Amino acid sequence: MATFTRQEFYQQLLQGCMIPTAQQGLEQIWLLLLICLACRLLWRLPLPGYAKHLSTVVVGFYALHHFFQLQMVWVVLLSLLCYLVLFLCRHSAHRGVFLSITILIYLLMGEMHMVDTVTWHKMRGAQMIVAMKAVSLGFDLDRGELPAVPSPVEFMGYIYFVGTAIFGPWSRFRCYLQAVESRALSLPWLRKVSRSLLLSVVCLLISTCVAPYLFSYFIPLYGYRQLRKWLRAYESAISFHFSSYFVGFLSEATATLAGAGFTEEKDNLKWDSASTWPPCCCLWDSSPTWSTCSGSASL
Repeated sequence: MATFTRQEFYQQLLQGCMIPTAQQGLEQIWLLLLICLACRLLWRLPLPGYAKHLSTVVVGFYALHHFFQLQMVWVVLLSLLCYLVLFLCRHSAHRGVFLSITILIYLLMGEMHMVDTVTWHKMRGAQMIVAMKAVSLGFDLDRGELPAVPSPVEFMGYIYFVGTAIFGPWSRFRCYLQAVESRALSLPWLRKVSRSLLLSVVCLLISTCVAPYLFSYFIPLYGYRQLRKWLRAYESAISFHFSSYFVGFLSEATATLAGAGFTEEKDNLKWDSASTWPPCCCLWDSSPTWSTCSGSASL
Protein backbone atom coordinates (compact mmCIF):
# COMPACT_ATOMS: atom_id res chain seq x y z
CA MET A 1 0.00 0.00 0.00
CA ALA A 2 3.07 2.25 0.10
CA THR A 3 2.72 2.93 -3.67
CA PHE A 4 -0.87 4.22 -3.35
CA THR A 5 -1.71 7.86 -3.67
CA ARG A 6 -3.67 9.30 -0.78
CA GLN A 7 -6.93 9.19 -2.75
CA GLU A 8 -6.31 5.57 -3.82
CA PHE A 9 -5.47 4.63 -0.25
CA TYR A 10 -8.72 6.08 1.10
CA GLN A 11 -10.72 4.34 -1.60
CA GLN A 12 -9.01 1.01 -0.93
CA LEU A 13 -9.44 1.47 2.83
CA LEU A 14 -13.16 2.09 2.43
CA GLN A 15 -13.85 -0.75 -0.01
CA GLY A 16 -11.32 -3.28 1.25
CA CYS A 17 -11.52 -2.77 5.00
CA MET A 18 -14.22 -0.51 6.39
CA ILE A 19 -17.26 -1.85 4.52
CA PRO A 20 -16.32 -5.56 4.92
CA THR A 21 -15.44 -5.05 8.61
CA ALA A 22 -18.73 -3.29 9.36
CA GLN A 23 -20.67 -5.99 7.48
CA GLN A 24 -18.90 -8.84 9.27
CA GLY A 25 -19.35 -7.16 12.64
CA LEU A 26 -23.09 -6.72 12.12
CA GLU A 27 -23.40 -10.29 10.85
CA GLN A 28 -21.89 -11.49 14.12
CA ILE A 29 -24.18 -9.50 16.42
CA TRP A 30 -27.49 -9.05 14.59
CA LEU A 31 -29.01 -12.17 16.15
CA LEU A 32 -28.05 -11.06 19.66
CA LEU A 33 -29.60 -7.64 19.03
CA LEU A 34 -32.77 -9.29 17.74
CA ILE A 35 -32.96 -11.53 20.82
CA CYS A 36 -32.51 -8.55 23.15
CA LEU A 37 -35.31 -6.68 21.38
CA ALA A 38 -37.57 -9.77 21.48
CA CYS A 39 -37.02 -10.08 25.24
CA ARG A 40 -37.78 -6.40 25.71
CA LEU A 41 -41.10 -6.83 23.89
CA LEU A 42 -41.89 -10.09 25.68
CA TRP A 43 -41.39 -8.54 29.11
CA ARG A 44 -43.91 -5.83 28.22
CA LEU A 45 -46.59 -8.53 28.31
CA PRO A 46 -48.51 -9.13 31.57
CA LEU A 47 -46.67 -12.35 32.39
CA PRO A 48 -46.08 -13.71 35.91
CA GLY A 49 -42.64 -13.07 37.36
CA TYR A 50 -41.44 -16.66 37.18
CA ALA A 51 -42.34 -16.82 33.47
CA LYS A 52 -40.21 -13.75 32.74
CA HIS A 53 -37.26 -15.17 34.69
CA LEU A 54 -37.62 -18.53 32.97
CA SER A 55 -37.73 -16.91 29.54
CA THR A 56 -34.54 -15.04 30.45
CA VAL A 57 -32.80 -18.31 31.28
CA VAL A 58 -33.92 -19.97 28.05
CA VAL A 59 -32.94 -17.03 25.86
CA GLY A 60 -29.62 -16.60 27.69
CA PHE A 61 -28.82 -20.28 27.09
CA TYR A 62 -29.61 -19.86 23.42
CA ALA A 63 -27.37 -16.80 23.12
CA LEU A 64 -24.49 -18.56 24.88
CA HIS A 65 -24.87 -21.59 22.64
CA HIS A 66 -24.94 -19.37 19.54
CA PHE A 67 -21.61 -17.75 20.44
CA PHE A 68 -19.81 -20.59 22.27
CA GLN A 69 -21.58 -23.83 21.25
CA LEU A 70 -20.95 -26.68 23.70
CA GLN A 71 -18.13 -24.75 25.34
CA MET A 72 -20.84 -22.87 27.23
CA VAL A 73 -20.92 -25.83 29.62
CA TRP A 74 -18.11 -24.21 31.65
CA VAL A 75 -20.24 -21.12 32.20
CA VAL A 76 -23.21 -23.28 33.19
CA LEU A 77 -21.09 -25.28 35.66
CA LEU A 78 -19.83 -22.08 37.28
CA SER A 79 -23.34 -20.68 37.65
CA LEU A 80 -24.61 -23.94 39.20
CA LEU A 81 -21.65 -24.01 41.56
CA CYS A 82 -22.33 -20.42 42.60
CA TYR A 83 -25.96 -21.10 43.44
CA LEU A 84 -25.03 -24.26 45.34
CA VAL A 85 -22.62 -22.26 47.52
CA LEU A 86 -25.20 -19.50 47.93
CA PHE A 87 -27.84 -22.01 49.02
CA LEU A 88 -25.55 -23.88 51.43
CA CYS A 89 -24.42 -20.60 53.01
CA ARG A 90 -27.89 -19.03 53.05
CA HIS A 91 -27.77 -18.53 56.84
CA SER A 92 -24.22 -17.18 56.85
CA ALA A 93 -23.27 -13.51 57.08
CA HIS A 94 -20.28 -14.02 54.77
CA ARG A 95 -21.84 -15.34 51.58
CA GLY A 96 -19.88 -12.93 49.42
CA VAL A 97 -16.59 -14.18 50.85
CA PHE A 98 -17.48 -17.85 50.38
CA LEU A 99 -18.56 -17.19 46.81
CA SER A 100 -15.37 -15.27 46.08
CA ILE A 101 -13.18 -18.11 47.36
CA THR A 102 -15.15 -20.75 45.46
CA ILE A 103 -15.03 -18.81 42.20
CA LEU A 104 -11.32 -18.08 42.63
CA ILE A 105 -10.56 -21.78 43.04
CA TYR A 106 -12.71 -22.65 40.01
CA LEU A 107 -11.02 -20.05 37.81
CA LEU A 108 -7.52 -21.00 38.99
CA MET A 109 -8.20 -24.62 38.15
CA GLY A 110 -9.12 -23.56 34.63
CA GLU A 111 -6.10 -21.27 34.29
CA MET A 112 -3.80 -24.11 35.42
CA HIS A 113 -4.72 -25.96 32.22
CA MET A 114 -7.06 -28.49 33.80
CA VAL A 115 -9.31 -27.47 30.90
CA ASP A 116 -8.23 -27.10 27.26
CA THR A 117 -6.44 -23.74 27.03
CA VAL A 118 -8.13 -22.54 23.83
CA THR A 119 -11.58 -23.42 25.15
CA TRP A 120 -10.96 -21.81 28.52
CA HIS A 121 -9.61 -18.57 27.08
CA LYS A 122 -12.58 -18.31 24.73
CA MET A 123 -14.94 -18.54 27.70
CA ARG A 124 -12.95 -16.29 30.02
CA GLY A 125 -15.04 -13.14 29.46
CA ALA A 126 -18.37 -14.89 30.00
CA GLN A 127 -16.95 -16.62 33.10
CA MET A 128 -15.89 -13.29 34.57
CA ILE A 129 -19.35 -11.83 34.04
CA VAL A 130 -20.89 -14.77 35.92
CA ALA A 131 -18.29 -14.42 38.68
CA MET A 132 -18.90 -10.69 39.17
CA LYS A 133 -22.67 -11.11 39.20
CA ALA A 134 -22.57 -13.94 41.74
CA VAL A 135 -20.10 -12.21 44.06
CA SER A 136 -22.03 -8.93 43.96
CA LEU A 137 -25.24 -10.79 44.79
CA GLY A 138 -23.55 -12.47 47.75
CA PHE A 139 -22.36 -9.17 49.19
CA ASP A 140 -25.76 -7.57 48.57
CA LEU A 141 -27.28 -10.33 50.69
CA ASP A 142 -24.65 -9.84 53.39
CA ARG A 143 -25.44 -6.11 53.55
CA GLY A 144 -29.16 -6.81 53.79
CA GLU A 145 -29.97 -5.08 50.51
CA LEU A 146 -31.89 -8.19 49.46
CA PRO A 147 -34.39 -9.82 51.84
CA ALA A 148 -33.58 -13.43 50.93
CA VAL A 149 -31.63 -15.63 48.56
CA PRO A 150 -33.28 -15.46 45.12
CA SER A 151 -35.04 -18.55 43.86
CA PRO A 152 -33.09 -20.73 41.39
CA VAL A 153 -35.01 -19.33 38.42
CA GLU A 154 -34.44 -15.74 39.57
CA PHE A 155 -30.73 -16.36 40.11
CA MET A 156 -30.27 -18.06 36.75
CA GLY A 157 -32.31 -15.35 35.05
CA TYR A 158 -29.94 -12.78 36.51
CA ILE A 159 -26.85 -14.74 35.47
CA TYR A 160 -28.10 -15.40 31.93
CA PHE A 161 -29.74 -12.03 31.33
CA VAL A 162 -29.28 -11.80 27.57
CA GLY A 163 -28.40 -8.11 27.60
CA THR A 164 -25.22 -8.75 29.58
CA ALA A 165 -24.47 -12.49 29.37
CA ILE A 166 -22.22 -12.29 26.29
CA PHE A 167 -20.39 -8.96 26.30
CA GLY A 168 -21.26 -7.70 29.77
CA PRO A 169 -21.26 -5.42 31.56
CA TRP A 170 -21.78 -6.61 35.09
CA SER A 171 -24.92 -5.22 36.71
CA ARG A 172 -26.46 -5.63 40.14
CA PHE A 173 -29.43 -7.88 40.82
CA ARG A 174 -31.81 -4.94 41.28
CA CYS A 175 -30.79 -3.64 37.84
CA TYR A 176 -31.80 -6.98 36.35
CA LEU A 177 -35.15 -6.89 38.16
CA GLN A 178 -35.82 -3.40 36.81
CA ALA A 179 -35.06 -4.62 33.28
CA VAL A 180 -37.44 -7.58 33.60
CA GLU A 181 -40.18 -5.32 34.95
CA SER A 182 -39.75 -3.47 31.65
CA ARG A 183 -40.46 0.21 31.14
CA ALA A 184 -42.40 1.56 28.18
CA LEU A 185 -40.70 1.78 24.81
CA SER A 186 -39.70 5.34 24.08
CA LEU A 187 -37.78 7.52 21.66
CA PRO A 188 -34.96 8.25 24.19
CA TRP A 189 -34.51 4.49 24.65
CA LEU A 190 -34.26 3.92 20.89
CA ARG A 191 -31.93 6.90 20.52
CA LYS A 192 -29.64 5.53 23.25
CA VAL A 193 -29.49 2.09 21.62
CA SER A 194 -28.76 3.59 18.20
CA ARG A 195 -26.05 5.87 19.56
CA SER A 196 -24.28 3.07 21.44
CA LEU A 197 -24.46 0.72 18.45
CA LEU A 198 -23.13 3.39 16.09
CA LEU A 199 -20.24 4.20 18.43
CA SER A 200 -19.39 0.52 18.73
CA VAL A 201 -19.15 0.20 14.93
CA VAL A 202 -17.03 3.37 14.73
CA CYS A 203 -14.65 2.01 17.37
CA LEU A 204 -14.41 -1.30 15.52
CA LEU A 205 -13.50 0.51 12.30
CA ILE A 206 -10.89 2.65 14.05
CA SER A 207 -9.36 -0.42 15.70
CA THR A 208 -9.26 -2.48 12.51
CA CYS A 209 -8.89 -0.02 9.64
CA VAL A 210 -7.58 3.29 10.98
CA ALA A 211 -5.16 2.58 13.83
CA PRO A 212 -2.77 0.33 11.82
CA TYR A 213 -2.22 3.19 9.33
CA LEU A 214 -2.39 6.10 11.73
CA PHE A 215 1.19 7.31 11.28
CA SER A 216 1.87 5.89 7.84
CA TYR A 217 -1.00 7.62 6.00
CA PHE A 218 -3.28 9.66 8.26
CA ILE A 219 -0.52 11.45 10.17
CA PRO A 220 2.61 10.63 8.12
CA LEU A 221 5.42 10.52 10.68
CA TYR A 222 7.20 7.32 9.63
CA GLY A 223 9.84 9.46 7.94
CA TYR A 224 11.39 9.95 11.39
CA ARG A 225 13.20 6.62 11.66
CA GLN A 226 14.16 7.06 15.30
CA LEU A 227 10.46 7.29 16.19
CA ARG A 228 9.20 4.47 13.98
CA LYS A 229 9.36 1.79 16.70
CA TRP A 230 7.41 3.95 19.15
CA LEU A 231 4.86 4.97 16.54
CA ARG A 232 4.16 1.33 15.71
CA ALA A 233 3.77 0.55 19.40
CA TYR A 234 1.35 3.47 19.75
CA GLU A 235 -0.66 2.23 16.75
CA SER A 236 -0.94 -1.20 18.38
CA ALA A 237 -2.05 0.38 21.65
CA ILE A 238 -4.68 2.49 19.89
CA SER A 239 -5.97 -0.58 18.06
CA PHE A 240 -6.19 -2.57 21.31
CA HIS A 241 -7.98 0.17 23.23
CA PHE A 242 -10.51 0.86 20.50
CA SER A 243 -11.29 -2.85 20.31
CA SER A 244 -12.08 -2.58 24.02
CA TYR A 245 -14.24 0.48 23.36
CA PHE A 246 -16.05 -1.52 20.68
CA VAL A 247 -16.96 -4.22 23.19
CA GLY A 248 -17.87 -1.58 25.76
CA PHE A 249 -20.29 0.34 23.55
CA LEU A 250 -21.70 -2.90 22.15
CA SER A 251 -22.40 -4.15 25.67
CA GLU A 252 -24.11 -0.84 26.43
CA ALA A 253 -26.24 -1.26 23.30
CA THR A 254 -27.31 -4.84 24.13
CA ALA A 255 -28.01 -4.06 27.79
CA THR A 256 -30.08 -0.99 26.89
CA LEU A 257 -31.89 -2.82 24.10
CA ALA A 258 -32.90 -5.51 26.61
CA GLY A 259 -34.24 -2.87 29.00
CA ALA A 260 -31.36 -2.15 31.41
CA GLY A 261 -29.33 1.00 31.83
CA PHE A 262 -31.71 3.66 33.10
CA THR A 263 -32.20 5.86 36.14
CA GLU A 264 -35.57 6.91 37.46
CA GLU A 265 -36.19 10.13 39.35
CA LYS A 266 -39.83 10.58 40.34
CA ASP A 267 -41.64 10.27 37.01
CA ASN A 268 -38.59 11.06 34.89
CA LEU A 269 -36.92 8.07 33.21
CA LYS A 270 -33.44 8.63 31.76
CA TRP A 271 -31.67 6.08 29.58
CA ASP A 272 -28.23 7.19 30.66
CA SER A 273 -26.63 3.80 31.40
CA ALA A 274 -26.00 4.86 34.99
CA SER A 275 -27.15 1.44 36.11
CA THR A 276 -24.78 -0.33 33.76
CA TRP A 277 -21.63 1.65 32.96
CA PRO A 278 -20.39 4.79 31.19
CA PRO A 279 -17.88 3.62 28.53
CA CYS A 280 -16.35 7.03 27.85
CA CYS A 281 -15.67 7.63 31.54
CA CYS A 282 -14.32 4.14 32.22
CA LEU A 283 -12.18 3.24 29.24
CA TRP A 284 -10.02 6.29 28.66
CA ASP A 285 -7.48 4.78 30.99
CA SER A 286 -4.45 2.54 30.76
CA SER A 287 -6.59 -0.60 30.95
CA PRO A 288 -10.14 -1.60 29.97
CA THR A 289 -12.41 -1.23 33.00
CA TRP A 290 -16.09 -1.94 33.39
CA SER A 291 -18.05 -0.03 36.01
CA THR A 292 -21.67 -0.51 36.92
CA CYS A 293 -24.19 0.80 39.40
CA SER A 294 -22.09 1.60 42.46
CA GLY A 295 -19.12 -0.69 41.85
CA SER A 296 -16.39 -1.43 39.34
CA ALA A 297 -14.36 -4.37 38.19
CA SER A 298 -11.56 -4.92 35.72
CA LEU A 299 -11.97 -7.44 32.98
